[in-house]
Amino acid sequence: MNANSDIHALRGEERAFPAFVSEPKAVSLANLRPAARGKFLFVGDEKFWVKGVAYGTFRPRPDGRLFPSDDRVGRDFARIAEAGFNTVRVYTQPGRRILDLAHANRLRVIVGLPWEQHIAFLDDVERARAIEDNVRESVRENAGHPAILCYAIGNEIPGGIVRWHGRKRIERFLERLYRAAKSEDVDALVTYVNFPTTEYLRLPFLDFCCFNVYLESRPALEAYLARLQNLAGEKPLLMAEIGLDSQRNGLDKQAESLKWQIEAAFAAGCVGATVFAWTDEWHRGGQEILDWDFGLTTRDREPKPALAVVSAVFAEAPFPASIRWPRISVVVATFNGARTVRETLEGLMRLEYPDYEVILVNDGSTDETATIAGEYDVRLISTPNMGLSNARNLGWKAATGEIVAYIDDDAWPDPHWLHYLAYRFMTGDWVGVGGPNIAPPGDGMVADCVANAPGGPVHVLVSDTEAEHIPGCNMAFRREALAAIDGFDNRYRVAGDDVDVCWRLQERGGRIGFHAAAMDWHHRRNEIGTYWRQQKGYGKAEALLEEKWPERYSPVGHLTWSGRLYGRGFALPITFGRARIYGGVWGTAGFQSLYDPAPATLLLLPLMPEWYLVIGALAVVSALGLSWPPLLYALPLMLVAFAAPVAQAALAAARARFPVPPASTLEAIQRRVITFWLHLIQPVGRLIGRLKHGLTPWRRRGIPVTADLPLQRHLWSENWKAPEQWIAELESALRSSGAIVAHGGNWDEWDLAIRGGLFGGLNVLVAVEEHGMGRQLVRFQTRLRVSLLALLALSALTVTAVLAAANLAWVPALILGLGTVALARAVAVDSRTARCQWNAATDQVRASAATKSIASTDSIGGDAGAR
Repeated sequence: MNANSDIHALRGEERAFPAFVSEPKAVSLANLRPAARGKFLFVGDEKFWVKGVAYGTFRPRPDGRLFPSDDRVGRDFARIAEAGFNTVRVYTQPGRRILDLAHANRLRVIVGLPWEQHIAFLDDVERARAIEDNVRESVRENAGHPAILCYAIGNEIPGGIVRWHGRKRIERFLERLYRAAKSEDVDALVTYVNFPTTEYLRLPFLDFCCFNVYLESRPALEAYLARLQNLAGEKPLLMAEIGLDSQRNGLDKQAESLKWQIEAAFAAGCVGATVFAWTDEWHRGGQEILDWDFGLTTRDREPKPALAVVSAVFAEAPFPASIRWPRISVVVATFNGARTVRETLEGLMRLEYPDYEVILVNDGSTDETATIAGEYDVRLISTPNMGLSNARNLGWKAATGEIVAYIDDDAWPDPHWLHYLAYRFMTGDWVGVGGPNIAPPGDGMVADCVANAPGGPVHVLVSDTEAEHIPGCNMAFRREALAAIDGFDNRYRVAGDDVDVCWRLQERGGRIGFHAAAMDWHHRRNEIGTYWRQQKGYGKAEALLEEKWPERYSPVGHLTWSGRLYGRGFALPITFGRARIYGGVWGTAGFQSLYDPAPATLLLLPLMPEWYLVIGALAVVSALGLSWPPLLYALPLMLVAFAAPVAQAALAAARARFPVPPASTLEAIQRRVITFWLHLIQPVGRLIGRLKHGLTPWRRRGIPVTADLPLQRHLWSENWKAPEQWIAELESALRSSGAIVAHGGNWDEWDLAIRGGLFGGLNVLVAVEEHGMGRQLVRFQTRLRVSLLALLALSALTVTAVLAAANLAWVPALILGLGTVALARAVAVDSRTARCQWNAATDQVRASAATKSIASTDSIGGDAGAR
């Protein structure tokens, strides 16, 4: 019997299925092993959407087999395939016989590897070893079979068992099982099926993430899927079980619920979903389960309404054909990008979006970029080299789409990139939407290390679907929103334009969305030298941003995001205290999350580029110890200060994740060493770029220091205003002069704080006296503020200089004395700067009040004359 007749036999229920089916001879996608690439699964070059159904568990047969007869399984698999499913999930070891039946029907199998998950298995060393041996044996028996989608090394370890053993012990044991499975079938995908009660498990070694989720509200499910996508990070996410009991909810409710559950899963960017279950026949714990009916068919295999509905939804996945998609213009700005732009354009040509155009802006390239662009169906705009922002502005102005999407010339998109961007736009009042950018494997050792180093393009999220910042290599905006702010600021020629445009849109009240599946592949720098130059360029961009947005930077010059940064390569601070799990009373919470302890401010300091200035200052003091030995006590402090970033770099290198296993132990060591070195040099490169372009801790912003005039203490107004309006006008006047100003909060005893510089400033308290007839006297109580850093440094320098002089160590005494004088002068200049900015602001507000008073008087006089 040939392969085709085998398949026909499977689909004829009246015919017995043969005992064993030979594998089809024709080489096809059905014989290729699936792979995880970024956020999706692929078979060959085709994306594989999991359209699955759970099968089992069943009553054991007298011979011990855990599946029905081959005839029954063959007929079930044939009907499953005819209904449009491509995957079955089984919970017990199937054996090659069941896998052959699945393969004959072009079905992939999620192979569950069962073991005693409901007991304290780690308390018995022999039991734990037996579990690992059983996993090895089960995988070895099925290894290499083309029907296997993946192995699941566990399913929903109960939260109470995880609490008993502790999260980390369970994580380590699951990694043991993962390694055991991989050792027997190296090319197979291996996963673990999690559940909301143990959501907190960190399993970065898995090939992709799986969750069983049962939620009966679409908004709740959509919100939780967005959370799970961000927990999955750069890995695919599969809904391993969804479903609804028809016995309690009714047949129509089951069908309706499964429809939106599947739609929500695909819209959230999941690689698919597995419906629980094919049949109501369900055996568990030694007995038939008769009080739940989750099946798409009855125990007698009679179809329920849900079967037809699920088949129809899967047929249209990932998105229904009825959706009317908005037109999108994709803009690629390039400067001498011939080395990679072909890959970008090839990827854009493979997009499956129904209505889009590609605009390539050639920003003065001198290589073959224009020639390459001519080979593709793109609109080419050539211009002299004017910088990145100008190129991006030319793109949106020429766009015909209502949405303008940007991708870099060293990146290429997933085929459904635009679908997910558009879907987020269509489901919220977003002015912009972004997605993740993932480093492709195979770019070389240095590129893999750079992907694990800080300073890469990352997204910053304030929630699972809302972003504070989206990187320029993967961002999209409504064209009308860009027009409203006149597009990108041309001062940003290389970097920083994406941060600025996000801030400006948000300043106008716009919201920026995020979709975890709207991914693109983005090459990282593949040489240490180019990475170093990139980080210096980013330092320059930060200086330009601080010049425009000074209030978003600390006095030291550090930008603190209100959201959370996502991606690889962060130099995470060393924290004291362990992560805490929200488990509810006695661990009964239905959704249990992991919360890391917030790092203390002092532990964050070594992550700042300016920390290297502290190391340098301590090194200078230590060098003075050659003239006066007591100063050598600064040497241990310098060593501790230097050890902090070294420890951070070592920790980050140890945590680094590489997509391709090392070829040798030497290569593994080289990867960690290079990653360690990149973490050390990155802050230095940023610091050089910052200092070179004015972003120094001792910088001052606003009007220059003039004569040291007395502080303005009040102003008179003939036009009544609310106190908060006066404060708002004063704050606006300060900002218009370039001053860095903050307004007081609920617990502050001041209304406005002016930062003169790192060492000093001015606090202002405003009071309004009412003098009748709308007349007001606005009083200002001002108080000079010297920073704690300045006070401590002045004290230390003064005492040390005096002691050095007392011991006749004149050279250190002179240098320390000059340092004291210089610091005292800096404090005075900072204070004078704040005073001058305050006086200028009050003069501006006073002049405005006087002008309005005259205008009001003239208006009254004119009206009186008319009367």
